[in-house]
This record gives sequence, structure tokens and C-alpha cells, in this order.
Amino acid sequence: MQLKTWAGVDVSARSLAVRRWRDGNEDEGSFPNDTAGHRALIKWLGRAARVCLEATGVYHLQLALALRKAGVEVMVVNPRVAKDYAKALSNRSKNDRVDAAALLSFARRMEFIPWEAPSEAKLELRELGRRLSELIQARTDEKNRLHARKVSKLSASVVADLTQHIAQIDKRVKQIETTAVTVIGTDADLLEQFDLVRKARGFGRRSAVLLLAELVVLDPTMTVREMVAYAGLDPRVYESGTSVQKVVRISKIGNARLRAILFMNALSAIRHDRGARLFAAGLVARGKKKMQAIVAVMRKLLHGIWTVLQRRVAFDSSVLFAASLAKAESSDSAVAANQPGPGEDHPKGRSEAEELPQQLDPRPASAKRRKRARAA
Repeated sequence: MQLKTWAGVDVSARSLAVRRWRDGNEDEGSFPNDTAGHRALIKWLGRAARVCLEATGVYHLQLALALRKAGVEVMVVNPRVAKDYAKALSNRSKNDRVDAAALLSFARRMEFIPWEAPSEAKLELRELGRRLSELIQARTDEKNRLHARKVSKLSASVVADLTQHIAQIDKRVKQIETTAVTVIGTDADLLEQFDLVRKARGFGRRSAVLLLAELVVLDPTMTVREMVAYAGLDPRVYESGTSVQKVVRISKIGNARLRAILFMNALSAIRHDRGARLFAAGLVARGKKKMQAIVAVMRKLLHGIWTVLQRRVAFDSSVLFAASLAKAESSDSAVAANQPGPGEDHPKGRSEAEELPQQLDPRPASAKRRKRARAA
């Protein structure tokens, strides 16, 4: 089918602002963001159309599915990419009509990457995973309120009501989690990915469900760098000349749910996985803050999990943290070689703390003195 129409659609919660190009002419339209509005938009565009829209959480998904089902070619772009492109066009105004025009220009000038709709099982898993996250957050909020009421000791009735509500949420959390695992079991591809994630250190059944719910709906051709940017874990450098040099932080322009899941998994991995623990400790020893080390572990885990899901190989943290483990093994062997024997004591007048530098740097004292002299 020969393309006749190009369009850019700016999606919001209630409306769709559309800019259309057809036969050398441009015009615009506006439609409600509901089922009736989607049908009217498809009729206005025609089936021989190519549409570009932004990934705007849940608001764009139903429209993208409706367009794809009608045979319209769809490209879903990252909001950051669309924003940067609009800046390159030197747009001085910012409204829905201008954004729709920028998306139309993007569709006509840039490489068109078709959006593939996820399977029904993956979409169901995504909804169940997000509902599970909402219930877990609600339970945390109620537990905080319960703690405050118990401390104040003002109303036993409120304490009883909060306790009952927390028990109800616990029951619903278990039900949603069980339903999500059942949905995973109905799809062979999802089940294989679920088993691979479960084998990773730091990922239990619930965290595997939450992680897969965010990852399985993504384009499988995304690179690791694109995945890091999607999660908002990419570094954001802010410098201007020699006077403005802010601390490098993560951009946080991405999936906040995915970052929250990875944060908890990183804490668990640091606690239970030797490689992750050594990697984080090495960063802290080099002057990084504890939170920076945790974020670095989050990125490592995302690298590993995404690679595992694409290549369908077992997760191996010893490969992921190979450099840290190798460095620790060489240090351990150096320490062991200089440890006193079972019947030997430390040299007279020296404590174990004073002995430790000697164990970590077993060179002769003369060599150390020459090094200090050269440094001076």
C-alpha cells in the first residue's frame, strides 16, 4: 500500500492534537483520547498513513494499539528525543499544536522505526506488575501511618482499622502476584525469561515479576546504552566553561518504576552477592558516595539482565563483576602469603592494624623508601 499521509500526534490524557501532511498540504485536527476519538482519527488519516507519537506512559498505548490494528504504520519515540528535535527546529512556543507539528517533521525527516505491538500476555503482565507496585506502595504508606498512630496512642480504633487494612492489602498483593505468575505460565517466551531472571542473585519471585512487567513490552532490539537511558540511569553532565561544573548525577529521565525495582535488587545483590559487594566497596574506596555505588550496581544489573533476556543465557554474576572478583582474589592471595603462621605472633610492638599495610603491600621497606623519595 502506497503511503499517502504522514502525521504527528501529540497525546495527552484527554485529547489528541494532530498535524497531517497529505498531497503537499498540511492541516491539523483535534480528537478526544478515547475509543470514539481513535476511530475518528483513523478515518481522518486513512489506512495508507504513517504516524509518529511520543511514549507518554499509559496514554499513548491504546492509541498505538488501535492504529496498529487498523493497519496504520506507527512509530513511538522517546519523549527526550522528541524534545531535543523540537529544540533543533528552534520552536519558540510550546503547546500541543507545535508539538504535533514537530512530530510530523520527525516522521518525514528521520528514519522511521515501526512500533511492534506486544502480545496480550505481555500487556496483561505489565498491567498486573504496575498494579502490584501500587498495592505495595499503598501498604508501605499504611504501615507508616500505623507506626505514627501507635506512637501517638490517641485512637485504638484507628490502629485497629489500619491493621485490618494492611492485612487486606497483603491478601490482594498475594492474589495479584499469583495471577501474574499464572499469566507468565501461559506464554512460553515469558516463562523462559522469568526463569532466567529468577536465577539471578538478588531477584526473587516478586521482583522478577515487577522487572519483567516493565521490560517485556520494550523493543527487543534496544541496545544496552538505550536501556540505561530508558531507565534514566544515564549520567547527566552539567558544565559551562571553567566556572560551572556541577556534580554528575543520573538524568532520571526515564522509567521511574524500573529504577525503583533495580534499586531494591541492587541492595539485595550487594548484601548477598560477593561480586556486587566487592564492586560497590571498590567504588566507595575510590571516593564515590554510597548512593553512587548503588546506582553503579543498578546499571550493572540492568546490563546483565537485558543481555540475558536477549541472548537467553543463564545469568552469571561472576562474569558481570569479573574485574572486582579478580582484584579481590589477587589481594586475598597477597594477604594470605604474608599472614603469620598458626604458631607465630605478630612482630613485637606492632598491632594487627599496623601489620595490615605490610600485608597488602609486601614489597621490601627499602623499595618503599625509594618510592617515597621519588615522590618527594
